[in-house]
Amino acid sequence: MSNPSSGDLWSYAEIARHIGVQTDTVRNYRRHGLLPDPDFVDRAGHPRWYADTVRAWARRRPGHR
Repeated sequence: MSNPSSGDLWSYAEIARHIGVQTDTVRNYRRHGLLPDPDFVDRAGHPRWYADTVRAWARRRPGHR
């Protein structure tokens, strides 16, 4: 996945980079129900979100102006 596209699956780290926060902040968002449910959970149990899911959420996330 060298070129980000709407079909890419993002981890906590990619979401954090996209919105300019620490990875732990994104984990806390999920823990507090502020992040959308994952689009996919890999075999290791790691949640993943489609880029489009994250972009749509980021536009209306808490504290976003």
